Amino acid sequence: MFEAVEELIGEHAELEKQLADPAIHADQARARKLNKRYAELTPVIGTYRSWKQTGEDISTARELAVDDPDFAAEVKELETHREELTEKLRLLLVPRDPSDDKDVILEIKAGEGGDESALFAGDLLRMYLRYAERVGWKTELIETTESDLGGYKDVQVAVKSKGGGGEPGQGVWARLKYEGGVHRVQRVPATESQGRIHTSAAGVLVLPEAEDVDVEINANDLRIDVYRSSGPGGQSVNTTDSAVRITHEPTGIVVSCQNEKSQLQNKEQALRILRARLLAAAQEEADQEASDARRSQVRTVDRSERVRTYNFPENRISDHRVGFKAYNLDQVLDGELDPVIQACVDADSAAKLAAAQ
Repeated sequence: MFEAVEELIGEHAELEKQLADPAIHADQARARKLNKRYAELTPVIGTYRSWKQTGEDISTARELAVDDPDFAAEVKELETHREELTEKLRLLLVPRDPSDDKDVILEIKAGEGGDESALFAGDLLRMYLRYAERVGWKTELIETTESDLGGYKDVQVAVKSKGGGGEPGQGVWARLKYEGGVHRVQRVPATESQGRIHTSAAGVLVLPEAEDVDVEINANDLRIDVYRSSGPGGQSVNTTDSAVRITHEPTGIVVSCQNEKSQLQNKEQALRILRARLLAAAQEEADQEASDARRSQVRTVDRSERVRTYNFPENRISDHRVGFKAYNLDQVLDGELDPVIQACVDADSAAKLAAAQ
């Protein structure tokens, strides 16, 4: 059992040796990569050594219990502890998403339902902003297109961890990647005079934010157009050509940005979004080529399927992928998203664990 860890012990020792060499740190990119892998392996190695030591302690306690019955109780305690370590080690050996520690760009688009859908998109935005505040993440609105009634036709927000790294599975992408998909709302719209319940939807797209080293963009592949920014209803908000539209010709991906006052700032924001979309496209292609055993049962890439329903009359939140249901929708919309997200994390881990066995 856990024979594969023996190989990881050798890799961990080699990484420790390399990181002790001052010459390695002259190349900061390589040093970061080695440090990241070392940090991933350290809890695995530590837990494995405790698991192995506990096994030896159980054998010793059993031998002593033959002559001294008092040791029988200690055997039971050690066996319980070893079962806990076994489960912990199993979870640590679940294949990790390499993007788990990345920050994200989250996009919310109004869908079917017109103004009501745009208002719901605004509700989702506030939910994510409040959740980020609760867990100590930073947020930055990148691009917004408001609707006439105060909702959002389209909004993009960057979500960043303050420290970076942290406990495995606690990064921004590790938690928010399950939010991608179609979110459905059932409620009486503010514009409904007869009190009838309507159903509308908004789409959520979550992309791990790419660093410059993740995606190489050839300037010759870009077509950059500039135009005059405009506000709701065609109102001009800028008298100069500061808005930027970037087309990545090899993939056909188009990104526009007009929220910033200067053309340079808009270009930087648009390139940032473009890098994230190119990274996501590359990862989706890699996921499609991966074996079925490695694919998660909780699909985070397929954004065409309905993932969640928000039922206001019943104050109910339902996640259709994992069967999660709770009657505290008001609290969830106020940012208490952790139980919903954790249900997705647990289902994903269980699926990966089953596939790895």
